[in-house]
Formats: sequence, C-alpha cells, structure tokens
Amino acid sequence: MTFPQNALWKAIVSDVPSDVARLGVTDLSPFPDVQQEIDRRKDSGERGSLGFTYKDPATACAPSRSFPWGRSIVVAAVPYLGQGDGPIEDAPLGTGRPVARFADGDRYRDVAVVLDRIATVLSEAGWRTEAVFDDDRLVDRAVAVRAGVGWWGKSTMVITPGFGPWFLIGSIVTDATLPLTAPMSRGCGTCDACIPACPTGAIVAPGVLDARRCLAAIFQGRGSIDRDLREAAGTRVYGCDECLVACPPGRPALGILEATATIHPRDILTMGDAEIDGMFRHWYIPGRKARFVRRNALVATGNGGHVADVALVAPWLETEDAMVREHAAWALGRLGGEDATTLLRDAAAREADDVVAAEIAAALQS
Repeated sequence: MTFPQNALWKAIVSDVPSDVARLGVTDLSPFPDVQQEIDRRKDSGERGSLGFTYKDPATACAPSRSFPWGRSIVVAAVPYLGQGDGPIEDAPLGTGRPVARFADGDRYRDVAVVLDRIATVLSEAGWRTEAVFDDDRLVDRAVAVRAGVGWWGKSTMVITPGFGPWFLIGSIVTDATLPLTAPMSRGCGTCDACIPACPTGAIVAPGVLDARRCLAAIFQGRGSIDRDLREAAGTRVYGCDECLVACPPGRPALGILEATATIHPRDILTMGDAEIDGMFRHWYIPGRKARFVRRNALVATGNGGHVADVALVAPWLETEDAMVREHAAWALGRLGGEDATTLLRDAAAREADDVVAAEIAAALQS
C-alpha cells in the first residue's frame, strides 16, 4: 500500500509497530448504506439480542455526531494471533476450542498500545485525538473498509491481506486533516468457504449474519440457549471461530502457530461467581453475572459426552437459579448413564418451575 507522503503521516507510520497489519485514513462522512442495513436487520429480527452499534445506528453511522471536532480517522488493523492459537488438527466440529481466539486473554490491550503511539505523534504535533475501539459510537468495520484497511468479507468480518480476519480494529479520531487512503479493490470473489463452515447456518447470505443463530452472539446473550442450537454449540463456552478458520486469506497466519489448550468447560463448573468474574473480566457477560458463563459451560460439558462429568453438573441441578437448572438438566440428559437418570428423577419430583420441569422430562426421554 502506498501511504500518503506528508510529514505527519510519515511520522505516524514510522512510529507504529511493524507487526500492525495495516493503517489507513478516512474522514468522518456518514455511512447511510450501513445504517440502512443495520435498521433492516433490526426490523427483521436478525440482530437478535445484540446491542453495540444496534443501540443507536444513527449515531454509530455518523461519526461527526460523536466527534463534531474531528476531521480524520486513523484506522489500525492490529493482529491478535499468538503462539498457542494454531489450528487444532482433526478435531471434530465444535470440540476444538472452547474460547474463541480473540477472547482468550485481553487482546485489546495491544490495540490500546498501538493507538496510544498514534495519538502521541498527533498530540505532540499539536492536534486533538481520541482513541476509539470496541465502541458503540462507531461502526468500526465500515470505517476500516473505507480507510482501505481491508474488505468486507462474506462472513461480515473485515479481511486484510496476510492476516485474513485475524485482527482487531482500532481508530484515532483527530482534528488533523490527513490525506485519505483509498478503499481496497479486492474482495472475496467466488470464495464462500465461511458460509458452510458456520455450525448453525447463521450466515444466511453473503455478508448477512442472522445473530439469532450466531453462537458468538448467543453466548453473550441473556436467557436460555435455544434447544435447537445447543448441540451445535459443541464444547464452546465463548465465541466461535469456525468462519474465521475457514477463511483462506487467514490460513497462513493461523497455520504457522502451534495450538495449546484453553480453559476446559468443566473447569468453569468448579468456579464461584467472583472467580468467574475475575478470570473473564474482558468478556461481554450480561450484567457481569456468572450465571450466563455457567449456562454456556453446562451446554459445553453436556456436549463433551464424558459420563464422569455428571458429578460436576449435578450440583447445578439444585441451584436456586432456574435458568442454570434448566441447562444442567439438559447436560445430564446428554451425558446419560444411571447416575444422571437418578439425579433427573429426583429433581423431577421436587421441581416447581414449569420450564425446568419440561427440560427434566425431555432429558429423561433422551
């Protein structure tokens, strides 16, 4: 990519770490087409329970509303794969990685470091700056695409050469007027590998995601996980990487790394609320309630199919939390065996919640 050759931009480029995948600049013009699509997905229900930029699309798609003083947006694509993130060979679908790679640690820390360096260059030159990443006020993927950082893939992820979708987006809004970088002319072409890779069929058309079926969104949501989607959740607890793993432009970056195990779902079932909150502080957990992580872990443990895990699941069939009891019953039905059957029968005799009672009955019939 040929960067704009003015002194300020050259200073920014020279100061940013060499492992940053790509830098670009765009202005604060609105994104009416993106807002129209977000509104359509809200009206159709495809947004599911997602908040983020769905909360206020008119603001998220018009950067000048939040940053009326801004003139330029510097966008950085910051790769996040590290040793241990490699592909898990020959793993059955859904059993390879309980936690998506982007969430296995606070990977946004590196984004903050990169943005701080960009902001320092601009600030020292007398310009105002504000770092923006993972922020409801800005449709960062649209900003990245317009800045030429990558193209919008059929998975809805932004893809950049050399790293595929394996990067996080960070931006610096500034009142400096920087030369703009052009959008990429590249695209996915005829490749649609991400679409059949989705375990729930959530990519309903190229570039269109139905969040009601997306496991990454479901794991962050409130309430019960749809029974029709629990088996497809596999042994995942948070996030889903299947469409990213399938993306050919990202395979070289992934393939050079070795894989290591992340936390096992059964480990979560032994943790108290405070430990879960502390260990997964960087996750999006509704209300910071451990019950939702425990819900996910129960589904994953049930799908793991290890009868020895019945003892780990059993206490959660007696908790005061009906949602957790519901998923514990489902997990025991999946695990099976005499001990699980006995636990479920005992629970059926005392259960007062209709939803949980129905789940227990279904588990006993499975």
